[in-house]
Formats: sequence, structure tokens, C-alpha cells
Amino acid sequence: MYRVKELNIFFTRLIINYTHPMSSLTNSPIGVFDSGVGGISVLRAIREQMPEEAVLYFGDQGHVPYGWRSMEQIQNFSEAITRFLLEQEAKIIVVACNTASAAALKYLREKFLDIPFVGMEPAIKPAAEHTQTGRVGVLATPTTFQGALYASVVERFANGVELLQDTCPGLVQQIEQGDLHGKETRRILEQALLPMLEKNIDTVVLGCTHYPFVIPLIQQIVGASVRVIDPAPAVAKQVRRVLEVRCMRSEPESQGNFKFYTSGDSDVLESMLPKLLGERNEVWRVDWLNDHVIVREPPSGDRSNLK
Repeated sequence: MYRVKELNIFFTRLIINYTHPMSSLTNSPIGVFDSGVGGISVLRAIREQMPEEAVLYFGDQGHVPYGWRSMEQIQNFSEAITRFLLEQEAKIIVVACNTASAAALKYLREKFLDIPFVGMEPAIKPAAEHTQTGRVGVLATPTTFQGALYASVVERFANGVELLQDTCPGLVQQIEQGDLHGKETRRILEQALLPMLEKNIDTVVLGCTHYPFVIPLIQQIVGASVRVIDPAPAVAKQVRRVLEVRCMRSEPESQGNFKFYTSGDSDVLESMLPKLLGERNEVWRVDWLNDHVIVREPPSGDRSNLK
């Protein structure tokens, strides 16, 4: 006889295969989510490598930052967002958040058995391979540092390398506010990086998708001789590989468009997109209701496209 868990898995597979047959997903969008604007750094890389792909972006700015939340909370948020993106016919889910990847990626893959996921993994391997001093700085959130994913990457790839870690308290909030060059943002980064420089690091790993937006400021602080690793291009490359393996790439002549959702202030996110993405887009506001994501209304007030 089937146990309850086995029956749940069986029916989940049936539902997913019925609502998302693989053959119909070729021109469906890529679903990307983050706690806020950080995942837009991954979105940029996806656009550069796969301009034909449409993308749905969900920034959970109503709950940002994730870095200080419990694993259970992050898993609940991630599951609800994943369900929402699948309802919008996303063909793959990109967890463009290091904290959510650390806390929820394994959970999501077990929950949605037939859905491909790509998550964030701290770039310890390339840092360890290229460091000459044997000392690498890592900037990430507390949940990322405490997660099994980070521990696994360190165990596999950081042998003989000293990792100097810092959680950069307040940096995510500064970036969410669009302060990429201000005094407080510089203060936070200097507090993290200057002690690392004194210990002779030659590489900095960015373990949060928000942080690539302040790479110019980081580079000013650490100097040209220190390599700063942006994980976004590697993540976009992995998304492309997964889509190709599953024969789910969009037609080459397609022109992929973006659709943005936020659980925060849609006007604020819309005003930030030119700075973060280099182009303007409308942003849809969503609400949380009993652990479900509900679209409030489209930016234009036209409700004809609501699902």
C-alpha cells in the first residue's frame, strides 16, 4: 500500500505533467525570483546570453531581506513564489537568491519533482583555483554561510584555501534603496573588505545576488589587483544548459520580453529598473494572502491579462 507521502508525490507529478507538458513549454518564460532586486543581476546575464527568452521576475520585497529569516520562513516563501510562477506557465525556476538557494533549493526540488530548478552556489571553486595568496574573501548573508550548500562547496573545493567571511549587515537594504555609491554603502563595504585586504586576499566572492550591483564600489576599495567574482554569468550559462538538455529553448527569432512582479512598492521597483537593468519595464504589484501570492492589478489597470 502507498504511504501518504508517496501518494502526495504521485499526484504532484500527475498535476505538473498535466498542466505543464514539456512539448508545450518551448516558448514559455523563465521564472526568476529573489528576495528583492538582487536577482536582476542574474536576469541581466540571462538577457545577454539568451535574448530570445521571455522572463518572469518576482522580487519578494515585502519580505526583504531573507538573510535574517528562519529556514522554514524562506522555504514557505519560496514554495508560494514557485507555485505562482508555475501558474504563469514558467518552464524553469531560477532561484536567483543565495539565501533562498541555501535554505530552500533542496526543499523545492523535492516538492516539485518534475520542474527544473537552477540555484545559486557560492563561487568558491573558481576562487580557490585562481587565488595566488591562498586567501579569499566571501561576502554573503548569515543564512548562506550557515547552510549545508555552502558547507558542501567549501568542503569540496576550498582545501588549502583560507576563507575570510563577512555578512555585510545592512548592505542588501542599501542596494534595495538604490544606494549603490553612497557613504553608508561604502562604509559597510570598507568595514568588511579592509580587514580582509590586511590579510592579503586576492579574490572576493560575491555570495549574494544583490552584491554585483556594487562591484564598481568594491573594486574601488580593493583595487585592480583583487579579482571580484560575479556568479551571474555562470548561473545564466547553467540555465541555458538545462533548457538545451530538455529541448526547451525558445525559437531563435523570438524576442523575449520581461514581466516584473513585486510584493513591495511597484513604483519604487519600476523607478529602479533603468539603473539596475538599463531599461524601463512596468511592474505588477502582488499581495500575500494565507501563504499564497495574489496579483493585485497590472500597472496599466488593464485586467484582461490576469490569470
